[in-house]
Amino acid sequence: MADMLEKEFYISTLITAELNRPLDQQEANELQAWKDASPEHLEFYNRLIAQEYFLQEFKNFNQVDTENIWKLTETRLKADLVLGGAQTSAGQIKLWPRIAGIAAAVAILVLSIYFFNAAYRSGSTNQNEYAKGYADIKPGKNGATITLASGKVIKLSDYQSGVVIGNDHLAYTDGSAVATESESNFRDERLTATTTKGQTYIFTLPDGTKVWLNADSKISFKQQFTKKTREVLLEGEAYFEVAKDKRHPFIVATKGQEIEVLGTHFNVNSYRDEPRTATTLLEGSVKVKVGKAQKIIKPGEQALNSSGVISVRQTDVDNVVDWKNGDFNLNHIEFKTAMRKIARWYDMDVIYDDSVPDNMESGGWISRDKPLSAVLKSIESSGLVKFKVEGRKIYVTQ
Repeated sequence: MADMLEKEFYISTLITAELNRPLDQQEANELQAWKDASPEHLEFYNRLIAQEYFLQEFKNFNQVDTENIWKLTETRLKADLVLGGAQTSAGQIKLWPRIAGIAAAVAILVLSIYFFNAAYRSGSTNQNEYAKGYADIKPGKNGATITLASGKVIKLSDYQSGVVIGNDHLAYTDGSAVATESESNFRDERLTATTTKGQTYIFTLPDGTKVWLNADSKISFKQQFTKKTREVLLEGEAYFEVAKDKRHPFIVATKGQEIEVLGTHFNVNSYRDEPRTATTLLEGSVKVKVGKAQKIIKPGEQALNSSGVISVRQTDVDNVVDWKNGDFNLNHIEFKTAMRKIARWYDMDVIYDDSVPDNMESGGWISRDKPLSAVLKSIESSGLVKFKVEGRKIYVTQ
């Protein structure tokens, strides 16, 4: 029993660490091995990380009486040892959300031991109830292709996060070669970088500009910027950190729109299934042009191009660049817009019942590296909708 508690405590530290920072490779491997060891482990993990309010409280909390919480936990553990594995009631398990709401890091670690024991001894009823109707669909990952003007396609490694495009070569951000020598060293007229649904990648362009390409997106550009302007064609969504060059404006062209900058950070959403092209500025200055009309936006503003008409509004940039930061920040955005984000990342189709209104707002926050079941469970906890997953389809009802 002591060995089991020690193992559970160690796993609890890994889960707690993951909620607050990226794990190193060894930690990630150990946690993954534990999740792969049994379906019960994976179900518990998904159940814990789906507690959106718990994550927020954990990140924001500053002070806690850990000594008293430890005493309570220690008492509970001693009782568990005396019982020798006796079952814990469902009522005891439901104490977790209330405790989690006031616990900081140390308390969470020790309370995780109690929760692990309670979850294992409670049987599979509650866990199966959580998992019922959800497909265990993994999140998207790094991945992309580069297509040369000749039509040759180079598949980029999903073990790498980005690639640097030089005037005559390709290399991953860690300096390693992309593929064979002929594929890594060449000079081409135009390159096209593409992600499918469930993929994302970072591209460093020849001028030093960095581009985060979201799922189901494409950028096309010349390998050598030799003209007065640096032009990129975009379909889908990308975040740009443009290298400053006052003599050579940087232009992002989307369907029916051009964005001109000198050096700045901004996000462009131009998916075909979105009703408007949205350009959101984080720093610097951006000029949005549609035909003869143009607007200059400031940091924190968003230019919306709807059928050739440009409007400007203040926006919550965290909701816009959540994907770049590895999150789904769904607070105060249209529910169906949120579901389109989710569908692209998990490569799903969403089918709505007639009862689901178009003007409903979503809410919540959850990491994009969680399985689909955790994301849907987090949204479902709001009580607004219910989900059912069949194959690659998500059915939504109220």
